[in-house]
Amino acid sequence: MRRAVLAMRGTLTPDDLQAAAQELARLVLQLPEVAAARTVAAYVSVGTEPGTAPLLEALRARGVRVLLPVLLPDNDLDWAEYTGPADVVAAGRGLREPNGKRLGPDAVLQVDALLLPGLAVDRRGLRLGRGAGCYDRVLTRLAAAGAEPPCAVLLHDGEVVEHIEGERHDRPVGTAVTPSGVHRLGAADRSV
Repeated sequence: MRRAVLAMRGTLTPDDLQAAAQELARLVLQLPEVAAARTVAAYVSVGTEPGTAPLLEALRARGVRVLLPVLLPDNDLDWAEYTGPADVVAAGRGLREPNGKRLGPDAVLQVDALLLPGLAVDRRGLRLGRGAGCYDRVLTRLAAAGAEPPCAVLLHDGEVVEHIEGERHDRPVGTAVTPSGVHRLGAADRSV
């Protein structure tokens, strides 16, 4: 499934990606759980991932504190505050990360909403990532601490699927946002 999604993403043009990023930002900003958030954990999109640049700037313009991940050598995530596009730098594995003060892996426990990358999600909320387990660790950390911020995965259209083979450590997310709409997952399985 990963190969198929990546191949499909490879057909997207720069105009497709820019239009999708603008629409994702509009839809995410309208989510009640994001509209009420004071602190949001998000990520810097790279390549053909659903674009986050317009969303990050819009959140910052609203006065929302945005935390961005910093990949650690063991594939866990540290966090740093987003202060603007000029402070996001190239990092290993083709990623872009904030270059500000590291806040530690537990900083995510204080967020009001979490926006995650993914390749696909199923109707139960099981998310397919790149396979390194970075966000599985984050979701496990949240669950272990009893923190339950609303979690949304940002995807392209066609990446909300019927079924993903899960593993024991997988934790479901409650929402997927694609350029064509908001999808509530799990018990609240419906498109808004």
